[in-house]
Amino acid sequence: MKMKNFFLIFCNVILSVIGQLLLKKGMNQVGKIEGHLSEIVIRVLHALSNPFVIGGISVYGSTTLIWLVILSRVKLSVAYPMISLGYIFTILFSWLIFKENVPKLRVLGGFVICIGVYLVSRGEFGD
Repeated sequence: MKMKNFFLIFCNVILSVIGQLLLKKGMNQVGKIEGHLSEIVIRVLHALSNPFVIGGISVYGSTTLIWLVILSRVKLSVAYPMISLGYIFTILFSWLIFKENVPKLRVLGGFVICIGVYLVSRGEFGD
């Protein structure tokens, strides 16, 4: 696999993380969605009008288009596990931006994911 395909996967991962961060910021503004069905519907509609939620859906949705390009070029057995790198970036940015508590065990899990991605992709980007 060519390095440009790795770059495309990396961009897709980063855009996915940005989309999730925007969705979270928007939902922090909207608040919890709970209650009776009518209340849930109203809150969901309210969430769908939040600029951060709209941005998050747009950015996250655009990753589907990029994913189609990736799938046309890269083995699924290599590309899909690399998407898990988004977990690491999401943990990092959740801690940095939202001040979420990140236990040591979660950090260790992130390292395990990185090792797994390395093992799965080993030798695939040498072309």
